[in-house]
Amino acid sequence: MHDELRHCRRPGRLSRVTVLSRRTLLGGLAAAAAGAVTGYATSPTQAASAASAWTPTPILSSTKTSSLKARPVTEYVPPAGTAPAHRFAVGLRDFGFARGADRPLPTRVWYPATGTPGGAAIAAAAPAPGPFPVVLFSHGLSSQPNDYTALLTRWARAGFVVAAPIYPHTSHGTADFNAYDIVNQPADAAEVLTQLFAISDDPLCGRFDPDRVAAAGHSAGGITTVGLFSAFRDLRLKAGIVLAGTDFRSAPFAGSPAAMLFVHGQKDDTVAYAAGHTVFEATPWSRAMLTVPNGGHQVYDDAFEAVAGTSIEFLRWSLYGDITARRRLPAKAVIGGVATLEDQLTPGGASAL
Repeated sequence: MHDELRHCRRPGRLSRVTVLSRRTLLGGLAAAAAGAVTGYATSPTQAASAASAWTPTPILSSTKTSSLKARPVTEYVPPAGTAPAHRFAVGLRDFGFARGADRPLPTRVWYPATGTPGGAAIAAAAPAPGPFPVVLFSHGLSSQPNDYTALLTRWARAGFVVAAPIYPHTSHGTADFNAYDIVNQPADAAEVLTQLFAISDDPLCGRFDPDRVAAAGHSAGGITTVGLFSAFRDLRLKAGIVLAGTDFRSAPFAGSPAAMLFVHGQKDDTVAYAAGHTVFEATPWSRAMLTVPNGGHQVYDDAFEAVAGTSIEFLRWSLYGDITARRRLPAKAVIGGVATLEDQLTPGGASAL
């Protein structure tokens, strides 16, 4: 029996699943600004930055230009495996996680479920047999996880558990909005993972694979994600997806190799494409960048299939170790002719595999 099943108890009452209103596909980042930031507490699972001389900068100072330096690539090699060849039905569950009394982190989870694939996610649906890789997703400023339903459902349908917290001071509808609170979100994200893996009295117990974990995020959530691979490296993470993001307080990437996928529109006037591309070049591990020449800060219908298809194949390769997914990835990137791919994931590219 998998280690994750050992602490599972017989499920009690189902966790409550609420339905939030869907406003947009991808939320936006507020105008960049500099200023004071709140403190940051590290987690035991996080490694210190490799750069002892790192000097933190204001949390939103890199949205126009990043100061990170280009670095050569050290290859990330996932354990060999095969991703599911079929699609899953998708279930929804909500969990009331928190990092202390003053940092509630209600988290929506999309997961592979039993039943007929296709259609909308179903609240409290019976989970498919696992365990499955986990993707931790961070929303943008003034957004909520449900704004990303189309993309996160696609990931779950492909065989991934997606956990998406609502951050206490940067989400849509919060009574105390504070853009600078992004500085605290990597610790929030790490705590969500810790509490997700610790659940026992729930039908999802045993459906998570703690050895196959990725982090992803859009805009402010992309900055949060980069923080988990740099200033406050979470060593559980094997892969990352950064949508319209930039660096985390100018901290260099640190820790063991991981695979990173960046997605950015060249006409983004909120987080400059040049800043995002600089962060891509500063990633010292297997890396790829999907560029949408006519894209802005959000992903719209014309580029959605390229983003969804590329990200799914990237996750299948980096978390499942599926070589066939790696070979398919470049073709997914150019669907519709709306995007281009810089592919530095493996030596010689996908064609060499």
